[in-house]
Amino acid sequence: MKTILVVDDEEDVRRVACAFLEDAGYETAEASNGFEALDVLREKRCDLVLTDLVMPEKEGAETVMELRKLYPEIGIIAMSGVVGAEFYLRAARMLGAGATLLKPFTREELVDSVETLLVS
Repeated sequence: MKTILVVDDEEDVRRVACAFLEDAGYETAEASNGFEALDVLREKRCDLVLTDLVMPEKEGAETVMELRKLYPEIGIIAMSGVVGAEFYLRAARMLGAGATLLKPFTREELVDSVETLLVS
């Protein structure tokens, strides 16, 4: 079973994303910022990271860059729902995210993005 790490400072977003992913047959892990995400990845093998881009402490762009360096094989989906999110999402692609999602997203959008990255 593939494991997906969901990184977002908003607990409700993590909860919904994990529910969507678990319903689709994936195992999930959670982190509330980039520091926690890196801690989780040191302890648990994950196949893909779904990360918010605007978070306190260690935000998503930094996290994407560090993930690319430490775990070049891992899939990364960046997400954002802030004003100007399109700018952040384009930047995340340039930094190494394989896909992006604009929040709020549907279950189908999330699962399709995950499946596309896990297949490639």
